[in-house]
Amino acid sequence: MPLHRRLAEQGGLEGGGEPAPAAQPPGFDGEARGEPGIHGVPRARRFDVVTTARADDLSGEQLHAVVLPDGATVVEGREGSERPPDAALAPFREAVEATLARPYRIEAVSRGRGLWAVAARRIEVVAAPGLAGREAELVSTREARTLHVDGQPRFGSVPAFEAAGSTAGEEYVVRATHLAGDLWEAEAAAL
Repeated sequence: MPLHRRLAEQGGLEGGGEPAPAAQPPGFDGEARGEPGIHGVPRARRFDVVTTARADDLSGEQLHAVVLPDGATVVEGREGSERPPDAALAPFREAVEATLARPYRIEAVSRGRGLWAVAARRIEVVAAPGLAGREAELVSTREARTLHVDGQPRFGSVPAFEAAGSTAGEEYVVRATHLAGDLWEAEAAAL
């Protein structure tokens, strides 16, 4: 028998030229659909950029920072350790700013030997002069507008938060985190 016929028989192509049905995987108890499936539930994208950067002068295992519109960097969560100099953070900014404009939030994790995995997402930074606190929340509905700073109700308004919220719709919530000076990171969502 010629080689091509023997191979066809071994491959299940004997007879009408149609392949034999594929064996089902162990534990399969349903009907084969013959099409690829989609698994899981899609999640919202958490980062706008994921890249790597070489930062040999930086110590530690991870770093969280915000790069402000003017290029200044606010490093977060490094109590008890020195703030790295801006020159040590330059490789992160260069890697991210190749595709993402300021301002943005960085999360970086050391992969050893000076290599870092860097993820960044764009943020909105607003100025709220005179507002003291660490976290704020402004909720605006048709009935009322309430402002809480560090969990305590406050009277008055914060025009920068209201402007950020108005982009989300008529009723909205703005959650803001203090960055430095009068600058706050604001995130608005429709209600």
